[in-house]
Amino acid sequence: MQRDNWDDLRFVLAVAEEGSVSGAARRLGVNHATVLRRIAAFEEATGVEIFDKTARGYAVPDAHRRVIEATREVDRAVQAVGRMIHGARAPVTGDIRVTATDSLCQIVLPAIVARLGRTVPGLRIELISSNLHIDLARSQADVSIRPALSLPDDLRGERAGVLGFGLYRARTGDGGDEGAEPWLEPSGALARSVVGRWVAGHVDPVRITGGADSFMVLRELCAAGRGLSFLPCVIAAGDPRLVPAPGIAPRLQTDLWVASHVDLYDIPRIRAARIALAEGLSEQGAALQGAA
Repeated sequence: MQRDNWDDLRFVLAVAEEGSVSGAARRLGVNHATVLRRIAAFEEATGVEIFDKTARGYAVPDAHRRVIEATREVDRAVQAVGRMIHGARAPVTGDIRVTATDSLCQIVLPAIVARLGRTVPGLRIELISSNLHIDLARSQADVSIRPALSLPDDLRGERAGVLGFGLYRARTGDGGDEGAEPWLEPSGALARSVVGRWVAGHVDPVRITGGADSFMVLRELCAAGRGLSFLPCVIAAGDPRLVPAPGIAPRLQTDLWVASHVDLYDIPRIRAARIALAEGLSEQGAALQGAA
């Protein structure tokens, strides 16, 4: 394999992991035609048709899975070298990209970031609001603030508190028959959260009348009377449109982490931002956890 084929291999790996050309194009930030051209270039250069192309997408035949695994290892090594070089030349001041859920970005983090801007004026914080787990290995963000039971092996960070969830209904509703009251479900990435798993395991699907992949959207649906919804206490407890729905489900909670990729953990500006963010979240511990 010639060294100048590595760039084509990035496209091969993206298609293999996403399962489609369109998914790979979104991930790499290019158009559909560029992905097709790069895949064709790779296959022509190697004489190997790397994918089975079907109506359902692009699949890797068993005979070529070792090629994809080897490509994935090269990608990890290239990303690690890039992170180390970036860390070696990174100043104490500069831009910090912080990814967090939309609930945290809208309700909790602005005040903490504003204070950080006053105490460490050399740091410029960009908030990336996403309920999906941004890939820190690809340097899409420097710090991740996430509710999770634990951190994956490639992340290292501090536990900054506990995020509590309560069950709520619209204030204008009378509650009706609790055995028949409709529910809203967390969908998308939220389906894997502690509340998403509880709803999936305890609520009859026939009672679920809708859902959303955002707690901020679930809050609005709940306030509009669409059904019961688990919500983070920090975004729901002060909303006059909502009231708790006690006695139906347990209070749930999960740890809240402030983390960086292991290769970026000790970079001074990232460490300073991470510590300040963790301290700010810790100070809001009671609001984040919710009243007992």
